[in-house]
Amino acid sequence: MAGKGVAGRKLIAQNRKARHDYHIDETYEAGIQLLGTEVKSLREGRANLGDSFAQERDGEVMLMNAHIAPYSAGGRFNHEPVRPRKLLLHRRQIEKLRGELKRGGVTLVPLSLYFNEKGRAKVELALAHGKKQHDKRAAEAERDWQRQKGRLMRARG
Repeated sequence: MAGKGVAGRKLIAQNRKARHDYHIDETYEAGIQLLGTEVKSLREGRANLGDSFAQERDGEVMLMNAHIAPYSAGGRFNHEPVRPRKLLLHRRQIEKLRGELKRGGVTLVPLSLYFNEKGRAKVELALAHGKKQHDKRAAEAERDWQRQKGRLMRARG
């Protein structure tokens, strides 16, 4: 469900699992090529980035497996919920991403989908590499310790 995010952003969907499963190296903001019914559905906050990823295909970056629910009043003009969607990046950014992806060990993960100040749909992409199981446990233990430390400090006054 849509809500307010970072200054001027209207958050549509977030991939919470991505920060748990990956070490985030760099982030990019990309536009996304959408159909009319997809935009209307996004305005209703009906999207899911759960199993989505991005990949380079024929010199373009595509968003794969992102689910945008069909628009309720779309009728026969409705879109396909899960389809490859072209991401709009500068040529230099695409070339840099292509080089990083060819090197191996990294993946392009969408972190969030939102409307910017101008009302344009954007995707926050991250260049990331996977965490090992012990890294996930260590991060969770650190989070728990920080939470417990905060409680202790508040209790002391």
